Amino acid sequence: MKQHCFDVIILIGRPASGKSEIIDYLKKTPYEERLRRFGIGHFDEIDDFPMLWAWFEEDAILERILGKPRLHTDARGYFLHRYFWDLLIERISLEYDKLMRDPSYHEKRTTVIEFSRGTEHGGYAAAFPHLSPRILERAVIVYVDVTYEESLRKNRRRFNPARPDSILEHGLPDEKLERLYKEVDWEEIASASPTHIDVKGILVPYVVFHNMPSKTDDPALLGPALEEIFSRARALVAR
Repeated sequence: MKQHCFDVIILIGRPASGKSEIIDYLKKTPYEERLRRFGIGHFDEIDDFPMLWAWFEEDAILERILGKPRLHTDARGYFLHRYFWDLLIERISLEYDKLMRDPSYHEKRTTVIEFSRGTEHGGYAAAFPHLSPRILERAVIVYVDVTYEESLRKNRRRFNPARPDSILEHGLPDEKLERLYKEVDWEEIASASPTHIDVKGILVPYVVFHNMPSKTDDPALLGPALEEIFSRARALVAR
């Protein structure tokens, strides 16, 4: 019998908004406590950053070692084609389909999907329709809300040049963060309803985690804040 409250959580927001820190906190919370406080038991993650980073690494190998053209990005690390952003979301849907090969998967586990999108490359308006209906019909969206200035501050602080592929320590150059993520379309997307986003005719419930001042930097603040946000999310899912 399923004990957890959520089948799919779509965790989105600007880079360095606190998404990865939320997942890290959930991982470090013991199972029984996590289930009791947040309604989340065992869970799997699907994050498009490792997919994207693999493209960077492949392009570097092709260019520097094999002497071949880059496939995904130019020399400055920007995608050669805007539709690659959509491809990443389609890859997320594909990875979810693989999990769903087990017909009893959601009796045992939750899927946490994480990504960021800026208006420059289509925003959430372009991304959401590329999530499969199987995801959308089971999902709740948690949007981690910070300003661009806060995203910039935390992006600078977390970046470890020795571990650029790390989920918790990767970062973007200031110029790239500004170009790709200064403008986001979340408020426009969410303006039609305070509780649901309409994606391809599927009404997906959402909650907003206001992370200013930052709660994700302090576990003593983050735990109670997550209890509140997932309590609100549970109420929407239960409708």
